[in-house]
Amino acid sequence: MRFHIQQESEIPASSQLYNQICFAIAARHYPPGHRLPSTRQLAMQTGLHRNTISKVYRQLETDGVVEAIAGSGIYVRDQQKQRDIRTAANVKNKGIKDIDLEVRKSVDSLLNSGCTLQQTRDLFNQEINWRLRCGARVLVSTPREDIGASMLIAEELTPHLDVPVEVVPMEELENILENSNNGTVVTSRYFLQPIEEVAKKHSVRAIAVDLSDFKKELAMLTELRAGSCVGIVSISPGILRAAQVILHSMRGNELLLMTANPDVGSRLIALLRAASHVICDSPSLPIVEHTLRQNRSQLIRMPQLHCAENYLSNSTIEDLRKEIGLTN
Repeated sequence: MRFHIQQESEIPASSQLYNQICFAIAARHYPPGHRLPSTRQLAMQTGLHRNTISKVYRQLETDGVVEAIAGSGIYVRDQQKQRDIRTAANVKNKGIKDIDLEVRKSVDSLLNSGCTLQQTRDLFNQEINWRLRCGARVLVSTPREDIGASMLIAEELTPHLDVPVEVVPMEELENILENSNNGTVVTSRYFLQPIEEVAKKHSVRAIAVDLSDFKKELAMLTELRAGSCVGIVSISPGILRAAQVILHSMRGNELLLMTANPDVGSRLIALLRAASHVICDSPSLPIVEHTLRQNRSQLIRMPQLHCAENYLSNSTIEDLRKEIGLTN
């Protein structure tokens, strides 16, 4: 993963680097536990001063995206390690032949550590009940101003989960959990830290899903000739902001970028008139296609339309199913 910085840009270099690293982590180019490049390595790659890179890393640590380990380096935060939650074993994949033996070993271990038999039973019951409670429903939560990100996540999760999936603005999550703390809260890594803080108060699990790496879309943008006008349409303002910074970091001023929320009709029409290529998310596609049909006579040329197939990575949904106990 190489990072590109436009030195003469109006967008601060630190903001360019921050957004690119966040995307690399969210799209799992850098998985949990991965050691990030040193400030020296990034300075050689990007031309930035090491103090600027250190500032970006400190911000990422403050935002709960990475963790600094003294004398070792900067690592992508391993959420599983931080929560210290044990995922229920998949018996078939793990090849456990004698389940009874494994249960006895677990009980013996607790007894040998000083627990009474009653305490051991209580601990098992608490763990099982907690896991059942976490699997009762899924609450997808992001800040209200980017609730579109929650809608994208929920749209892709719903067909694959056999439990209710609800969209809840982060500002309302506290009240929702006060009324009922059953379920698991799901968000993107961009918002994990504040979501975790709320979830922890109510003994609820918070999980970050991984985003798509958008390889096709990035490859297409890389190959466009200089001077092309690109339109990006999404229900998520966060996606539009991040795409703007990342694309600018990749191509500088070579491409003209326009962004629009599909609900803002006038802006969407202006984008479709100007852009030669339009990239949109799945919920925006019907609106973009309808707007194109309605305004075809006003367009000098029809833009090439590309819909991003997925917002989430291929593996993250199955990982979530395992986390909440929906995989046999």
